[in-house]
Amino acid sequence: MNVLAVGCHPDDMEINCAGTLAKCVQRGDNVTVCHVANGNLGHVVVEPEELRTVRRKEARTAGALAGIQVVTCDIGDLQVYEGSRSQRDLIVDVIRSVQPDFIITHAPNDYMPDHVAVSRLVFDAAFAASVPHYKTAVAGAAEVMPLYYMDNLAGIQFIPTEYVDISDTMDLKLQMLECHESQLKWMRDHDNIDFAEFVRICARYRGLQCGAAYAEGFTQCLAWPKIVPKRLLP
Repeated sequence: MNVLAVGCHPDDMEINCAGTLAKCVQRGDNVTVCHVANGNLGHVVVEPEELRTVRRKEARTAGALAGIQVVTCDIGDLQVYEGSRSQRDLIVDVIRSVQPDFIITHAPNDYMPDHVAVSRLVFDAAFAASVPHYKTAVAGAAEVMPLYYMDNLAGIQFIPTEYVDISDTMDLKLQMLECHESQLKWMRDHDNIDFAEFVRICARYRGLQCGAAYAEGFTQCLAWPKIVPKRLLP
């Protein structure tokens, strides 16, 4: 299968669904991660243009650990708008290029405006990509595919309906997260936050809910005709 995960920032996938994506690769899927925003405002000291380059490199390094292809729409932080046709069309082009069997993205009630905007952009783009006469830079059309929402940060206001046991990919998930040094090192050194431990605890909590050592939680977008009578998550 072809799997597409669309997140806002370069470390969002590692936080919320990297264990699942790694399991998809292990079962033979082709996995692509797309970052809509470039993360250029994610530091207090490093200037945006420099950070944009740093974070793209970090994301590619993280993806390479799991055999995941990483692409970006390269939109500036806090410049993501759900009503933007040009931004929607960038995601349409990614969907048409990847031809995913399913997509993972942010939940519609996540904590950050950019995340919420990405969730809506993906929902809209997934439909637009299926319309053959809707013209963008990439020709052709994609099938209407199932859409899954990944956990909110810290699991707040998110009740999973599907779980993926990531006990055997948890270490890899954390290794991928640690590739985002510009984020994790700053939080450890200046905010006294061990974000990798934060992510591990969240995965342990989801694991306790489903009888696994570690897990990631998801909900499916229940919109016709995105529902299929089979499990697609690993």
